Amino acid sequence: MTPRLLRVLLLLFLGFGGPLRAAEAAAPATLAELQERLDQRLRSERFRGGLWGVQVVSLASGRVWFEHEPRRLMSPASNSKLFAGALALDVLGPEYCIRTPVLGSAAPKADGTLPGDLFIAGRGDPTWRVRGTSRPFASIFTPVVEVLRRAGVRRIAGDVVADATWFHQPPQGSGWTVDDLNDWYGAELSGVSLEQNYAELSLMPAPVPGGEVSLAWRQPDAGLEVLARLQTVAADAPAQVVVRRLVGESRVHLWGSVPAGGRPELVNVTVPRPAEWYAAALRSALAREGIAVAGRARAARWPDPSPVPAGAVALGELTSPPLRELVADFMKPSQNLETDLIFGHLGETRRGVGTPAYGTGEALALEALREFLGRAGVDPAEVRFEEGSGLSRNNLLTARATVGLLAAMARHPAAKDFEASLPIAGRDGTLRTRLRGTAAEGNVKAKTGTLRWANAVSGYVTTAGGERLAFALLLNRHATEAGAPSARAELDEIVAMLAAYAGPG
Repeated sequence: MTPRLLRVLLLLFLGFGGPLRAAEAAAPATLAELQERLDQRLRSERFRGGLWGVQVVSLASGRVWFEHEPRRLMSPASNSKLFAGALALDVLGPEYCIRTPVLGSAAPKADGTLPGDLFIAGRGDPTWRVRGTSRPFASIFTPVVEVLRRAGVRRIAGDVVADATWFHQPPQGSGWTVDDLNDWYGAELSGVSLEQNYAELSLMPAPVPGGEVSLAWRQPDAGLEVLARLQTVAADAPAQVVVRRLVGESRVHLWGSVPAGGRPELVNVTVPRPAEWYAAALRSALAREGIAVAGRARAARWPDPSPVPAGAVALGELTSPPLRELVADFMKPSQNLETDLIFGHLGETRRGVGTPAYGTGEALALEALREFLGRAGVDPAEVRFEEGSGLSRNNLLTARATVGLLAAMARHPAAKDFEASLPIAGRDGTLRTRLRGTAAEGNVKAKTGTLRWANAVSGYVTTAGGERLAFALLLNRHATEAGAPSARAELDEIVAMLAAYAGPG
């Protein structure tokens, strides 16, 4: 019995690490064996209803180690973000910052009064949020307060206006479904966004069954009305809550139950017309900071004209973190809104005098993507996108195009920033709980993708033999049978096998 076989049997006997560790221990010894294993796996009867698109390429030699239907057009889900992030780094550059003008109808007076209105002229900055940090919600507006104080503003005689008209974009990305719009990952797109454009509602159960459930917003001024049909049930019962906000409405419907005496349940609710939310919340924040506002909060969005008058006075600007951080911020957690804001912003930077008024920033960004793919040596015919985040079920690409992009970015001046934006297996982002205890942990840097009937993972791995690979694994239309591994587990086993391979190329 060989030492390698003994190790496999020992791991299986001990149940140590499950199928991923077993797959790692049984790693193929030669490239031919690796290819045969992968081919047999993808042609397994359990995938009879599914579609695979796979390619694995050595970055050192350019040699294709393995491929299976590499030119098949597949639904990539959030693997689309690889292209959006690469495009932004290439066209705008890692140091690029989004600069948002802060304007007044006229210059402040000597007594600190701003005559007329205050305008926040949004450019799609996605960083006006505190979710996931320990900072209070009101701190989002600290930079605006600082701009006004530097400008000597102590009172605003007119309105607080969020101007989202620079960003030529409907509230939803092309190809999004109506079902998406009720959930946080389908939050509205806006040139002025706040807290990723969804609010959290806390549901506090009563101490005993039958008592009233208390409601409280964690973020104020969203302008949402709640119609709750909730009850407190037995303490040992599970929480069951359904949330529904109909498209175009500000009423939120809640049904269900929460267990007595338990912790508050948090539900996410997308906010319609988020620029209006921003204006209202900013007005409240200014009042708390001692800057009185005599007027109201209001907003405008495309295709309405900008409310900023000719001759408006610049009071200052709000500056985002550098693009390298913005790309990592949407790539690691796979954040759709932030991806499409960067994508649309890039498109708007290309708007010229000949651009039709009805043309969207999204469409301009897609033109830029096609040009970038040509420069990168990737066939644009193998990348057919409608939007940047991958929420559209109509986005299509091939495994070959994905690996081509990864290979091009490995040679790009922004290569380090691009790779640093990707989730790391077992460590962070959408891979933080995956591939732990395998050769892939801390090694694989890859973008995940998940929609119903679409699963993907694509990125970089260094094999146990020291070969650096770019890989794309796309699985569509696979219906998992009872007791069988999930689509995600199927992908992870292949990634673990690649990482554990110690043989030559």
